[in-house]
Amino acid sequence: MRRDVVAGTAAVAVACAGVAAAGSYVGLPAALAAGVLLAGAAGPRAWRRYAGRACAAVAAALLAVSALGAQGAGEAGSRWLFAAATALLALQAAAFRWAPVREVALGVGLSATALALWTQPLLPGVTFLERVGMGAFWTLPTLGAAVVGGYPRLRERRERLAVHDARRTQQLTLAHDLHDFVAHDISGIVAQAQAARFVAAQDPAAVLPALERIERAGLAALDSIDRTVSMLREAGTPAAREALPALAELDDLVRRFADSGATEARLTIAPDAADALSREAAATVHRIVTEALTNVRRHAPGAARVDITLVRQGRHVRLDVTNDTLPGPATARPRGGSGLLALTERVRALGGTFEAAPADGHWRTSATLPALGPTPGRTP
Repeated sequence: MRRDVVAGTAAVAVACAGVAAAGSYVGLPAALAAGVLLAGAAGPRAWRRYAGRACAAVAAALLAVSALGAQGAGEAGSRWLFAAATALLALQAAAFRWAPVREVALGVGLSATALALWTQPLLPGVTFLERVGMGAFWTLPTLGAAVVGGYPRLRERRERLAVHDARRTQQLTLAHDLHDFVAHDISGIVAQAQAARFVAAQDPAAVLPALERIERAGLAALDSIDRTVSMLREAGTPAAREALPALAELDDLVRRFADSGATEARLTIAPDAADALSREAAATVHRIVTEALTNVRRHAPGAARVDITLVRQGRHVRLDVTNDTLPGPATARPRGGSGLLALTERVRALGGTFEAAPADGHWRTSATLPALGPTPGRTP
């Protein structure tokens, strides 16, 4: 605040000195512009506050002087007006660069008018077309000021939007990872706790194995959280790529699912299918299986069997997760559904298709993903 007061006082002093040096109010616009430019030396913060209004004030002064007394200004007065117009261009660039949008519209619009008209009183006896041409000529510097001041502003805005989009993407990635990995383990803990509660009265000895499975599921959930946070911190680095889940982890995932409940799970992976998936596609397969098994536990707890198959079909790899019971009301929690939408977007981004729907009295979650390498049975 103290710096702004000093700058404003200096601007007024420079304006008064300019008027005294010119010996006439013709020097007021140039002196006022010089004072404003001096005040702007306080830094970008001062320009953000005053650039638009200062540009409008200098433009208004230039218009007033041009309309009231420029005809008899003489050669010295013309020089003062030219100096004012040149300084006004600098103020225009500053307004394009830092001023709020509303102030830019006012200040630049008024200054563009002042620059187009300031020479008109100095050209007696010229034709209408000549006046139009001179006005058009002095409009061009405003376009130059827009480029000089507006381009850095536009670039900064794009950078801010890019940073915002990157942060939003990281947030969505974290949400999806928490849903895909942690929700699976947490739902297992809930299922084990419910089972232990029912058998505790009839067979207390069976509670201890259930508690051990709950402990393993809790540790797996903690590992998933640690992995997700690590991926968020190291997004875009090789370490983040190495943290992607692989097909080799599906065996442990299916085993833990089968151990946590009464549903039998069988995993079948064709050798040519496993070798035909990229790292991102393999991680997507892992996510789909995780989501499908989690939904079986939530919505079809009475399912007796889940079959997971991964096979290659020409230029694609197909994944099917089928359980023998159609989904009923959710038992774990009333909310959900965002996981399937996120998986649909993820599979589409990889160039594949995704579907979760009833099929022949069962519930089937299917996905096709592009395969790497040549199509089997064809010579390149």
